Formats: sequence, structure tokens, C-alpha cells
Amino acid sequence: MGKIFTITEGLENMGAIRTGGQGSVYKGRRQGEIVSAVKLLPTPIHTEDQQDKNYRDFHNEVEKLKKVNEVPNPNVVKILSSGLTESGSFPFIEMEFIEGSDLEDLLQPPNDPVFSIQELIKVANQLSNALAHCHKVGIKHGDIKSNNVKFNAHTGNYILLDFGLAIMSDEQRRTSLRHAGAVEFMAPEQNEGQMFFQSDVYSFGVILYELLAGSVPFPLNDRGETARNKVMLSHMEETPPDVLELRRQILPQSWSAERRESQMRVPVWVLEVIAKCLQKDPSRRFKDGVDLQENIIHNYTAETGNSEVLASRYNVLQKENQDLKEKLSILENRDRSQDSRITKNYVNPNVISLSKPVYYGILLCLFGLIAFSAYSYYNRTPTIQDSQVANSVEAVGMDSTSVTEEREQKAKDDFDKQIRATIDSVQNADSNSNVGTDQGEPVDGEGQAGQIAGPDPASTDSENDGSQRSAKYTLSATRAYFYDNSNERSRRNSFLAKWNSPELTAIDEKNGFIYVEFFTINGEITKGWLRKRDLRRIGG
Repeated sequence: MGKIFTITEGLENMGAIRTGGQGSVYKGRRQGEIVSAVKLLPTPIHTEDQQDKNYRDFHNEVEKLKKVNEVPNPNVVKILSSGLTESGSFPFIEMEFIEGSDLEDLLQPPNDPVFSIQELIKVANQLSNALAHCHKVGIKHGDIKSNNVKFNAHTGNYILLDFGLAIMSDEQRRTSLRHAGAVEFMAPEQNEGQMFFQSDVYSFGVILYELLAGSVPFPLNDRGETARNKVMLSHMEETPPDVLELRRQILPQSWSAERRESQMRVPVWVLEVIAKCLQKDPSRRFKDGVDLQENIIHNYTAETGNSEVLASRYNVLQKENQDLKEKLSILENRDRSQDSRITKNYVNPNVISLSKPVYYGILLCLFGLIAFSAYSYYNRTPTIQDSQVANSVEAVGMDSTSVTEEREQKAKDDFDKQIRATIDSVQNADSNSNVGTDQGEPVDGEGQAGQIAGPDPASTDSENDGSQRSAKYTLSATRAYFYDNSNERSRRNSFLAKWNSPELTAIDEKNGFIYVEFFTINGEITKGWLRKRDLRRIGG
């Protein structure tokens, strides 16, 4: 095809990739086979002289932009060169050419209409890393949107592109944003021509919202001025729609019910990050990309760390449970050999004897109690991570490390005591059985077994399987704190927030408290005491 203009010596124009009001991007080729992307800005500079304000502003911003690549970053596009075109005198930036699709394309068929939770968190980690890198050297990108973030097909990384607005003067930026900016991603203050580090943070929040819900909070229906003004006003005044409800509606029906359910378990901290990014007032957002990245890394590390701790605890409990099974098996074999020597016709009234069914019944009850204790211990650790966020964002508190370690040690000691008590009980029961055996005393099926007191798990299970277990609850209060026991003095710092409360299943009720269970983001079951007055029953 014919070339409309020459970019610069040694850089061949291979045609437009995309065009827009803030400039156009062309595919370029240097001598040989090196391919790059060239961003042309719409305002020409006719005099390359420091006396010319436009040229001076452009030169100063380019010098700042060079700092972006002084330290390479895997999530920021490399800036190769910059200057003025030989024809037309248009400012240009030459960047590396990234082979792959942008986020906007990845939401279109045949791809899924939303990102999986795992991939969304990957985008959040890598895009916040790119913003932190730019903000550290004083560069505000100003045009964060889904088609300016590309998936590198060769490395698997997400890359932040297009620093066109970053090298414009304030007046050029103001004009460009008002007439041709991507208003769906622009912060409220950008409508007035202002741009802060928090403006990039706002646009970051819009991208995460779009990947989660399949659309931006305030879509642009057409390119007319009326539609653009409506979107701008919405960003300034309206609350974004419920992102989880939009996600629920757009999840593909071709997915299995289990997959749809698991993909609705969005971590609370992700929703909190989005909510804080989308605050109307810049001062209530994360102050810059560095602050944003630190928050994401903290929450992500805490979440994955807890999963590893739970897995480790589960393995320990499984081993202890297996050891206990082996001990019970030894006791049963010993009892069998002793039973073969028992006389069936004599009963000594001075000795308490156990019939074989009662003896095995007690052993079974003890084993069930141990298994239930181990299961309760494994599921007692809450998966809701507590973090503090400023001002109006709903938050989940987090126990200090020392308190958590103390509770874990106490729970471990209690569990060890239960195991020792159980083994002592089994040995006592075995000892009683030996007394009758040594004296050659028979065991009567009715006997005096009624005098032996023991736990009755069956009655507890029948109560739990009744109306309490069938009751479903959700939060009626803004937040509901967890309690260690069914009393006000045992309140913890952890709580559920109403805006992302899961469906709660009642297990027990006592003293105005309800013991509930629900699914965490990892698909595990979490249990805890909540005040009944903070809950609302679903369906009756």
C-alpha cells in the first residue's frame, strides 16, 4: 500500500493499527525485520526550537518518559524512540510491538464474556505493578483503558501500552480528553481537564469492574455528544451498579452449576479494592499505583498463605486420625481374643460387665466424637481476610499475628487433650472388660450397661439435621461480627459485610446466637457464631 507520510529516516510506515482523537498508532519497521508500534500525536510542531512552547513541552515530557524504561518492567511497554515525523511534523513515540490481544478483545466471542477470578487477580497484580512503576518516576499515564492493556502471547504477561497522553501538555490533554477520550474509563476530575495519580487508579478500578461484570459501570451507547455527556455525568454523580449481580446475569449457561457457583465467590478484598478505586473524590482512593500495588500484594499473599496453612493442618489431622484408627483396631482385636474365653452362664453381681454390642457402641461413639472434633478444628479458621480500608469502603478486620498464633496453639493443645482423654477412656473401657474376663465372668446382653455414661452423637445429629440445618439466612445488618461462643463477651474482630454476604446455613441456635456455615472463595466451608438479630431468614 502507498505510504501517506514518512515517519523518520530508517523507520518505515507499514500502515495504521488504529486511529483516534488522541492520536493514531501505526505499525512501523526499522531496517531489517524489527517491527514496532508508532504513536502519532494529533498536534503538529512546526519549529524544533526551545522558544516554541509546544516543542518545549513535548521535549520535557519525553525526557520524563525515558525514565520509565531506565529500569525494565515486564508489565510496561518498552519506549524505543521519539521525535517529529519528516512530513507533517507530528510528534511520535516508537514502542515495541506486542503480539497478542488486548483486554477488550479478550471479552469478545469466542472468549468468555467475563474473566475467571484467578485470571482477574493476575491482571490486578500485573497492571498495578505497571502503574506503580510509572508513578515512582512521576509519569501519569492518563489513558488507562482495556484496549491499552495487551496480553503478550509470547510471555503470558499483561502489558500497559500507549503513553500518548503522558507526553501531552496540560492544555492538549484537556482538549483531547473532552472531545476524544475514552469517557467510560475516565475519572470524574478528568472531565475538567485535571489529571492526578489517583486518576490512573480510578481507571484501573473501571478495568477490574469490566473484567468482573463483562461491561464498564457506565457504558457509552453511541459516540454522540449527548451520550458522552451522560457517561461523564454518571462518573461524577452516580453509584456504579452491583458488580456481582451483573456478573451473575452474564455467566454463560453452558458452564456447569458448580463452575458458575465457584466463579461467584469473588474474594471480599477484590471488591473492596474496586470500590475504593471508584471513589468520586480522588483523596479517598489509593494515593497512587504504589499504594494500590502494596494493598493488592498484602491481600493476595494473606489469602494464598492461609490456604497453605489450612492444607498443612489438614494433613496433620489426617495422620493423627489414622494413628487413632490403628490404636482402636488393636483394642478391638484384643477384645475379640478375650471374648473367646468368656463363660456365658455366670454373672457376678459385684462386677460391671459390658455386652459386646454396648462395648463396640461406646468405641464407635468415641471415634465419632474424635472425628467430629478434628473436622471442627480444621474448619474453625476463618477465610475472610481482615484489612483496613479508608473512609466509606466496607472492611473486614484482621487479627494480629500474635493473637492468631496463640489461638492456633490453644486449639492444638485442646485437640491433643481430647485425643489423650479418648485413649484413656478406651483403655478404661478395655480394663473394665478385662476384669470380667479374668474372673471368667460372662457378659449379659442386658446386664448393667445402663450405668455407663457416654456421649450421644446421634441425638445431636438429629437435632442438627432438623429445622435448624434447613434454615437459610443472609445479613440484615450492615455487618455481622463473628463470636467464639454464643455470648456477647466473645466477639471477634472478623465480620461479614452485607454487600458481599454469602448464603448462610444455620446449624445451631443458642442465647440469641446462630451457629452458621457457608462457602468461602476457595470452596471450603467456614463456620461461626453470629447474632441472630444481625441476620434475616431467607424464604420464611
